[in-house]
Amino acid sequence: MKEINAKGLACPQPLILTKKAVESSDEKDFLVIVDNDTAVKNLEKFAKSSNLDFKFDKKSDQEFNVYVSKSNNTEIKEPTQFCSVDNSDNTVIAISKDFMGNGSEELGKLLIKGFIYTSSEYDKLPKTIVFFNSGVKLTTEGSPCLDDLEKLQDNGVEIISCGTCLDYYGLKEKLKVGEISNMYTIYETLFNAGKVINI
Repeated sequence: MKEINAKGLACPQPLILTKKAVESSDEKDFLVIVDNDTAVKNLEKFAKSSNLDFKFDKKSDQEFNVYVSKSNNTEIKEPTQFCSVDNSDNTVIAISKDFMGNGSEELGKLLIKGFIYTSSEYDKLPKTIVFFNSGVKLTTEGSPCLDDLEKLQDNGVEIISCGTCLDYYGLKEKLKVGEISNMYTIYETLFNAGKVINI
């Protein structure tokens, strides 16, 4: 049995490591070690959709052993489509400016970059980040936050930018991460949120 240590890794990394191991190894059985229940659920969805046999054992609150096995009809799917995060409170972050706080705009630009970086590294992720007004500049070409926003998106966070705002700033063709949205969707996202954090 081939062992894959995926503790401390955010989705899709445990799935990608599993995919590579299954595709490249002559082994039939694989043990994937993860450290949270969400990773187990993501691996289960990935395994079942790829026709891999699946079971798991919970060793502790911080250690789960996931067992997957190849079969004759195994067909590995793309890992990123099975990523989800634990967002029981349905938190939405609303970012209305390309800087954070009042006072020095130069300092505010450093702060918003630090805030988005911290969001991408934190163990609890928001369900959605909404960008509007000058906040849409953070999702477009030249933004210093693109790498962190892409990491958030890869980990299952929905990134949406106001289409009217992108048009206003002439940035619609320069969107680099996330989706273009309209005010109806933005309103619905904020209205249905368990908690909204305004930046």
